[in-house]
Amino acid sequence: MAIIRAPNVHSRLMLSHRAVLLLLFVGSGCAALIYEVVWFQLLQLVIGSSAVSLGVLLATFMGGMCLGSLLLPRYVGRDAHPLRVYAVLEAGIGALAIVVLLVTPLVGYIYSTTVGHGTGGLLLRGVVAVICLLPPTLLMGATLPAVARWVDMTPRGVAWLGFFYGGNIAGAVLGCMLAGFYLLRVHDMTIATLAGVAINLLVAAAAWMLATRAPAFAGPASAGKPAPRDGEEPRSKRTAVEQDAPATGNRLPASAVPATAGGPATVYLAIALSGLTALGSQVIWTRLLSLLVGATVYAFAIILAVFLVGLGIGSGVGAFISRTSQRPRLALGICQLMLMGAIAWAAYMLAAALPFWPINPSLVSDPIIVFQVDLVRTASVVLPGAMLWGASFPLALASLAQPSSTDAGGAARVAGGRDPGRVVGRVYAANTAGAIVGALAASLFLVESFGTLRTQQIFIALSAIAACLAMTPLLWSAPDAKKGREQPLGTFGFTLVVAALIGAIWTVNRLPAVPGLLIAYGRYMVTWIGQAEVVFSGEGLNASVAVTQMAGGIRNFHVSGKVEASTEPQDMRLQRMLGHLPALVHPNPESVLVVGCGAGVTAGSFLTYPALNRLVIAEIEPLIPQVVTTFFSEENHGVVNDPRVTIVYDDARHYVLTSDEQFDVITSDPIHPWVKGSATLYTKEYFEMVKRHLKPGGVVTQWVPLYESDLEVVKSEIATFVEVFPDATIWANLQQGQGYDIVLMGRQTGGPLDLDVLQARFADPQHARAAQSMRDVAFLSPLHLLSTYGGRGTDLAPWLAGAQINTDRNLRLQYLAGMQLNRYQGAQIYDEMARFRTFPDSLFTGSEGLKTQLRDLMGIITR
Repeated sequence: MAIIRAPNVHSRLMLSHRAVLLLLFVGSGCAALIYEVVWFQLLQLVIGSSAVSLGVLLATFMGGMCLGSLLLPRYVGRDAHPLRVYAVLEAGIGALAIVVLLVTPLVGYIYSTTVGHGTGGLLLRGVVAVICLLPPTLLMGATLPAVARWVDMTPRGVAWLGFFYGGNIAGAVLGCMLAGFYLLRVHDMTIATLAGVAINLLVAAAAWMLATRAPAFAGPASAGKPAPRDGEEPRSKRTAVEQDAPATGNRLPASAVPATAGGPATVYLAIALSGLTALGSQVIWTRLLSLLVGATVYAFAIILAVFLVGLGIGSGVGAFISRTSQRPRLALGICQLMLMGAIAWAAYMLAAALPFWPINPSLVSDPIIVFQVDLVRTASVVLPGAMLWGASFPLALASLAQPSSTDAGGAARVAGGRDPGRVVGRVYAANTAGAIVGALAASLFLVESFGTLRTQQIFIALSAIAACLAMTPLLWSAPDAKKGREQPLGTFGFTLVVAALIGAIWTVNRLPAVPGLLIAYGRYMVTWIGQAEVVFSGEGLNASVAVTQMAGGIRNFHVSGKVEASTEPQDMRLQRMLGHLPALVHPNPESVLVVGCGAGVTAGSFLTYPALNRLVIAEIEPLIPQVVTTFFSEENHGVVNDPRVTIVYDDARHYVLTSDEQFDVITSDPIHPWVKGSATLYTKEYFEMVKRHLKPGGVVTQWVPLYESDLEVVKSEIATFVEVFPDATIWANLQQGQGYDIVLMGRQTGGPLDLDVLQARFADPQHARAAQSMRDVAFLSPLHLLSTYGGRGTDLAPWLAGAQINTDRNLRLQYLAGMQLNRYQGAQIYDEMARFRTFPDSLFTGSEGLKTQLRDLMGIITR
């Protein structure tokens, strides 16, 4: 005898099953964000971290999810148990994550040996991203449509889909923070990947077990019955909501069921525009917030986590509204109207409010306190809009899930067909496709062409269009009791919509522009008000740059809120050291690679050497050589206009990886290691690549800051360099006798430096320009430059014992440095290093008179 469960027993059982599935979606989202963080970090090592490369990665990642959401309903039949399909997808994601981890180095090797520059190189970057990311992301995108087949497309079922979506986002928040603050900080990409795989496998096993207990379709009227196939008439001719009546006890007549006025196309367009403005705004907000809080890996994790929290909260609210409201389309339109205000609010906060908060970051070195302040500032910008975007997805589902027509027999038909997987897949695909367009357009075109202010105004206008698409049919449609069409807005509603649009237009025209001082000094802006004049500011493809001038005539060059070069004496000395030190050591520097253009001073130093015939500058941001260097043309000897100079606009690591050219000198002045992504220019693998690109007798120099750092960070940088160049030497750039920054120098072949030969070279009239360039920064002779000697890697071996080696697989440096950006311990760090400093008799040869003079300049007395 079959056991027949009472409806309330069945409802409680389904509720428990759905609660379990909600938890599984939390785990699924957690694993997905761990993978996203790891894969982007892994693949940036291969195809670079320029805006173009990041755009390719993002488009592939999200494009795979979009395709997955569309393809599953098409190729997986409805006979399969949805929860078993979900389990297989989760297990497949975990398996493919391991494949990506193992295959990426091989793909990277093939890529590096075949890639070129220009269109061909761009296409190959896309091929690499597709090979590595498309298979797992296809499965990720298919999970929600798969589970959608397990629920009924009624207000109750759509609400649960919204909760599942929100749970997935909640898990993504957890994964984002877990990866950024623990897995990659303490462990490495392999451990992080395996953690994600473990979560996937647990979710898959739990989903499979749940499938053995739950029916293939969770609709209350169809418990124990298979869902109808596409094209097959349902057993009952009642509407979906009427079928839900036995479980809820609240049977609604068809006339009370809202329908999709105007057809589903406008809803798809509205949710696509919502996705476009969401990801586009995230690009803008991340860029501007990183100026305010510092562009560390932790800041990016906080910004992403807050955005996801907002999406999760909004999704839950939207799911509740879709379950209780009979006008989901109106609610969707109102969300888009409110987004106009949310984007405007964010623009105001970022340009006119937050930069002027009286916060001096240097007063607090505890990163936990700093993160709390960063969290508050980020939430004030991001949360309002993110919650509205999160609510839009379940509301769009609810708008499409309502009966839009009836067939000849009176059976209700849902927009997009009766397969819930198709409806959910199309909404998800539309939203994701819009997100791809928004992210790519903002990062690759809009900001560079129009700036962040105009881009945000464009997004406000697009939100207005989305609102009109969602609500315009309600302005003229008449209520239809038979079809259950939503009630028209009426005169009062129409007036409100028009008033909201007019108010938005008025607001848009009054949004403030981003202060140039914020682009220049970032998180320290408030401490520089009234002290510096911004003579240029621009928002480029990869970074925002500025040039300021002080009252005394000192000029500063800024990248994304940081001073990267200046005409200050200590900065000019460093910039010239990075050029003259390797050019002095190398007997005949004919070809040079400069990593990072900066103000052009380092590159310009090489122009003063008569042997030079080729100078390559690798720079990621086009604005810097094209505009910034013109403000320092006297100091850089007009470097960008010299016929011997070639400028490569690309990520410097990517250029070194893919170029087969060798150089006599490679000098690197990258951005601070605490800036997200810059640690790739401080890894053991990068230094090995640089070494392979040196000609016999070649020399490499690397800048290392002692400020905005701590002992552990500096030890990691030096120890990693010494791992590749065991005979590396250290040269100090002091400020008022205290540690400020240092230059590491490595040579492909060792050997002593003959002081007599060096002195004779600079006495030669052919080197007069080089000698004058050195004298301009108080290096009166080669001996004065060599007196900056600060030690050797072999001498520092006891001090470096236990230091963390920064590798491609862990990039630990950016996590160490990101915790210490508010520390200024340069003096203490250099004092510790100086304890191991002795005169290196084996490094310098020549006449005793010159050696004695050098000892005196170094302040070392021979015992």
